[in-house]
Amino acid sequence: MACRFPGATTPEEYWHNVVNGVDGVRALTDAELEEWGEDPERAKDPRYVRRHGVVEGIGDFDAEFFGITGRDADLLNPQHRIFLECAWEALERAGYDPRAVPGTTGLFAGAGRNGYASVVRSRPDRFPGVDDLALSLANDPEHLCTRVSYLLGLTGPSVAVMTACSTSLVAVHEASRALLAGECDTALAGGVTLRAPLLGYPHREGGTLSPDGYCRTFSADARGIVGGDGAGIVVLRRLRDAIEDGDHVHAVLRGSAVNNDGRERAGYTAPGVRGQAEVIRRAHIAADVYPRDISYVEAHGTGTPVGDPIEVTALTEAFRDGYAEDETAADGTVGLGSVKTNIGHTDTAAGVASLIKTVLALEERTLPATLHFTAPNPAIDFDATSFSVTTRTRKWETTRLPRRAGVSSFGIGGTNAHVVLEEAPVPAAAPQLAASTAQLLVLSARTPTALD
Repeated sequence: MACRFPGATTPEEYWHNVVNGVDGVRALTDAELEEWGEDPERAKDPRYVRRHGVVEGIGDFDAEFFGITGRDADLLNPQHRIFLECAWEALERAGYDPRAVPGTTGLFAGAGRNGYASVVRSRPDRFPGVDDLALSLANDPEHLCTRVSYLLGLTGPSVAVMTACSTSLVAVHEASRALLAGECDTALAGGVTLRAPLLGYPHREGGTLSPDGYCRTFSADARGIVGGDGAGIVVLRRLRDAIEDGDHVHAVLRGSAVNNDGRERAGYTAPGVRGQAEVIRRAHIAADVYPRDISYVEAHGTGTPVGDPIEVTALTEAFRDGYAEDETAADGTVGLGSVKTNIGHTDTAAGVASLIKTVLALEERTLPATLHFTAPNPAIDFDATSFSVTTRTRKWETTRLPRRAGVSSFGIGGTNAHVVLEEAPVPAAAPQLAASTAQLLVLSARTPTALD
C-alpha cells in the first residue's frame, strides 16, 4: 500500500491519525486563498466555508528520479505526479523493484478533474507556447495510468476508471478480475484527487456540502460532506502466488461486486436502496461468505441527512438475508464507520481510502472511532439493525474468525462497489538466526544525495 491523505504521507501515519481520532480537515489560511486566486469578497461571505482536507506538499516532486524534465514536471498535473510516486512506493513496499516486477503487472485507477490546466493557461510567462495537446497529455485523467505504465515498464492492462466517488474501489474490483482471469500476475489499483486551485466553498441550504466543514456520518447533526484530497494505491496478487513467493499479506480480498442503480432512485445524483443492497449481496456471494460472518463495515458514509439513512437501510436489507431463522439481525454487533469523518470526502480516492483503513484495522485487530458522532440520525433505527456506529476506538473482538469486513463506495451516477475483506492467514515462521550471526544491511538510492 501507499497513500497521501490529509496529515499522512504513509500508511503508518494514516493509521496513527485514524486510530487516534485525528481530524485531518483544516481551515485554509488567508494566504493560501490569496495564493490560489480566491476573490477576497467571496471569502468574506458569512456562508463561505474554508475547511478542506489538504494533502501538504503537492508541489514537492523528484522529477529527476523519474527522468522527467523540470518544465514537464511543472506542466504535469499534481495528481499525476503524486500518483506516480505512490505507484513506485506501493511496489517497493510490496518487496518488488518497480521496474522489474516478475510476470505481468496491470494498473487500474482514476483521477478527478481539477483546475490545474487553467492555472497553467493563466501563466503564459511560465509556460510559453504550451499547446492544447501537451496540456491534455499532462492533465487529462485518461493519461493517468498509461503514463505510469510507460515510466515503470508495466505491460499488463492499463485502464483508466471513472465512476465518480466509487472510482478507486471499482478499480480494485476490476484489478482483481484481471488477476483471476490471468491477464496479469500483479495489479495496482487506486485513485487520486487533489484540488487545484485550493479554495473553500459557499454553503447553500439544502445542498450536499457541510455548512461548517465537518463531516458527521450517521449523526443526528449531520448536514453534509466536506471535501478532502487524497491518493491511494494497493498492490494485489493471487493469494496462492503471494504465499508461495513469501510476500507480506496485509489482508485477503475475498470477493467484490459492482453494479448501478439504474432508474431505481429519486434522481441522477440521489442514492438508491435497491442498488446498494444488491451490490452488497453480490459481493457476499462472490466472497462465499454469510453476512453473519462479517463484523465490521466501512461505509460510504457521506454524512448527508438523506444518504446515511438510505445506506443503513440497504445494509440492513443485504445482511438480513444471511441469517438463519433462529438468529437475529437486530443485535448491533456489526461495527459501522466512515473515514470521511477524519479526512473528508476524497472523491475518486474515497474507496481506496476506506479500503486501506479497513485493511489496517484487520491487521491491527482494532476498530477506530468514527469522529463527530453525537447521537444517531433520527431517520435511522439502529435498534432494528445489526449495526452500531463505532464511537470509540476498541479492540476488534469477534467470535467469528477469521475477522471479516465489508467496504462500500457509491458514486454519483449510481455505480456502486462493495468489497469483502478477510484478515491475512498466519504466515509461516521465519527461520531464526543466532544472535551472533552477521547480517548485511543494504541501502540503495538513485543518487548519492538521496542515499545520504
